[in-house]
Amino acid sequence: MAKQYDVAVIGAGAAGMMCAAIAAQRGKRVVLLDHATRLAEKIRISGGGRCNFTNIGAGPANFLSQNPNFCRSALSRYTPQDFLGLVKKYRIAYHEKHKGQLFCDDSSEQIIQMLRAECAAGEVSWRMPCKIGSIEKSETGFHITAEGGDIACDSVVIATGGLSIPKIGATDLGYRIAKQFDLQIVEPRPGLVPLTFDGPSWEAFAPLAGIALEVEVSTGGGKGKNKTQRGHFREDLLFTHRGLSGPAILQISSYWEPGTPIVLDLLPEMDVAEELISSKTTVKKQLGNVLSQWLPARLADGLLVANGFAPDMRLADMADAKLRKLGDAINRWAIVPTGSEGYKKAEVTLGGVDTRELSQQTMMANKVPGLYFIGETVDVTGWLGGYNFQWAWASGYAAGTSV
Repeated sequence: MAKQYDVAVIGAGAAGMMCAAIAAQRGKRVVLLDHATRLAEKIRISGGGRCNFTNIGAGPANFLSQNPNFCRSALSRYTPQDFLGLVKKYRIAYHEKHKGQLFCDDSSEQIIQMLRAECAAGEVSWRMPCKIGSIEKSETGFHITAEGGDIACDSVVIATGGLSIPKIGATDLGYRIAKQFDLQIVEPRPGLVPLTFDGPSWEAFAPLAGIALEVEVSTGGGKGKNKTQRGHFREDLLFTHRGLSGPAILQISSYWEPGTPIVLDLLPEMDVAEELISSKTTVKKQLGNVLSQWLPARLADGLLVANGFAPDMRLADMADAKLRKLGDAINRWAIVPTGSEGYKKAEVTLGGVDTRELSQQTMMANKVPGLYFIGETVDVTGWLGGYNFQWAWASGYAAGTSV
């Protein structure tokens, strides 16, 4: 005999625990299942172990989706202030680090234990670790075959996340379940991920690994089906042996399309060409020395060599046209990545269950009553900086109040 519940939530991460807690505290009999042996590993490692649990400025403009309006309803009904109220209720000390990003003062473990306590308050049942065999729909609800015994329930919530960071247990289970019930999937790909460059285009820059500086980075709106907005960010950039990383690159990676350039302004406060030209008559220094006043010396020399300039050339001897070319190489450096570091380094997964298949009020599949998808499984992806956790809380709340 299958054990009877009102709701089965598959996936005990941020969205799954939030949903289970909300539903159970409404009086629903809820079981929460997860294949992992350790609870909420993605929460645990986030924010350097301190969990960037939300962003106080989170809104629809901070999310990518084929339908950018889909997230509006859930985000408006469960806001960063709502989650902050929960954090304060549990007396978890926190701080704002940068651009509205909120972190625990102590440890991400506090957020995990808070969510676990919220589940306990509703008497959520746990199955963990637990492998799922199959999910079948009948006229009376759903039947789940799983380790520890079969489950019968009225509603199933899929909160299994995306494909990012497979070493902590990411799988494609959510997408497989969606396909089983004939729901469309927006092709998943890595998001918030370092970008890589191969071959001669990167040869001059590989030795610059470790250099970091604040830049502006942008890309066009693009033609791919995943793109609905143009990306433009001012954040820190980090050179690596294989390419570029840092917050600026993680942010723009979600907007970048293979085969297209990203554009970097390495000195966003300065028109480099105009500054160089106006300094020709008064500055008697070599070009490399001039640039190293504004950029790290290794980067200044690397850029000069990559663009056909000798660092020991005298500024006063340079033609204006060449200085304008150099200025463009610094203020508008267009470079085409050859790829990314992939899911192993991606913080999130772009794409997922097509939002046209779901109710934006409840997160339920329109053509499969009782089946819900939340969190990273859905084609809603936030910026770096606490936004994806806010989507987890908001979508989990939307489903939890509806099941």
